[in-house]
Parts: sequence; C-alpha cells; structure tokens
Amino acid sequence: MIDKKDLRKLQTKALSKGRAKTTEEGNVLLEKLAQEPEWQNAQSIATTVSNLFEVPTKPIIERALSEGKQVYLPKTMPHRQMAFLPFSSYDDLVVSAYGIPEPVYQADLVERQPDLVLVPGVAFSTSDRYRVGFGGGYYDRFLAQYQGKTVALVPSIMEFADSDWPVEEFDMQIDKLITLD
Repeated sequence: MIDKKDLRKLQTKALSKGRAKTTEEGNVLLEKLAQEPEWQNAQSIATTVSNLFEVPTKPIIERALSEGKQVYLPKTMPHRQMAFLPFSSYDDLVVSAYGIPEPVYQADLVERQPDLVLVPGVAFSTSDRYRVGFGGGYYDRFLAQYQGKTVALVPSIMEFADSDWPVEEFDMQIDKLITLD
C-alpha cells in the first residue's frame, strides 16, 4: 500500500520521463474512445486542458468540436469546487493559480450535467476503477453530484491492476477506463 501523496510524486516523475510515450498512446486511446457509445451518444463532453505529461486533450477537444459536440472545461472555484464552462477558443482561456488554462467564470453558462466527463488522474486501478488525481479533490466533489457518464483514458504508465493506495469514502469510481488492451 502506498500513500497517495507519495504515489503522486512517483507518477509525476515517471510521467515526465515518459511524455512522448503517453502522447503516442493518447492518440490510440482517443481512437478507442471515439468508438465507445458513451462518446458517440454524448452531445456535450467535459475535459481539461492537459498538462505536458497527461494524455493530450487538444485532439480530443478538436475531435469533439468537429463532431458537433459542445465542449466544457473546468474552472476551479473557492472551497475546492469546480464548474464546467463552455470552451470557445484557447485564446479565451485564462491561467489559473494552478497553472491550468481555464474558461472565465460566467454563472449563466455553467453546465452541471454534461453528457460525458473525461476524468483526469495520475493512476487508475483497472480492477475497481478508482483513481488517484492531482490531490485537490475537485473532481471527486463534482462527481459526487454528477449523474452522467464518466470515462478515463489510461495510458500504460497510469494503469495499475489494483488500487495500491488507500481508497477513501469520498473517492469516486469511474464508469469506464479505456486502456490500450
């Protein structure tokens, strides 16, 4: 059993070293995602703007837009809350305190129930579909109130057979993990 904080550190180092492989695998995972009914049936998807070592989300955003889907991105809010707002252009995003490009907050544009949420993380367990995120709890808080479908794209470096970390009562399971297998 490994502490989540220690696992995040180890994964961040491994992911930084394996960026090219994660990007390459991300393309395969996106093609697999596009074949899934969760994607095909979704009119709206929520995703993030990826950092340098995550599965690249720019191709996901572009694919969704080309298929006529509405794309939503997260905006971090006070009290570790998160709101999804429409993506219009990369030029319209502002960099958050966490260094992540986010949409500008507009209360009337918040989407609480997009059809599909692509959930980020640094480690995913294929046996029970739990994840280790980036440590803020933003996604777990959002997902606790969310009733739609959740999917995670899991490159090989983020795939674990089992939860080798403590799973806590507030951790939310992901509906489907898309792996390279």
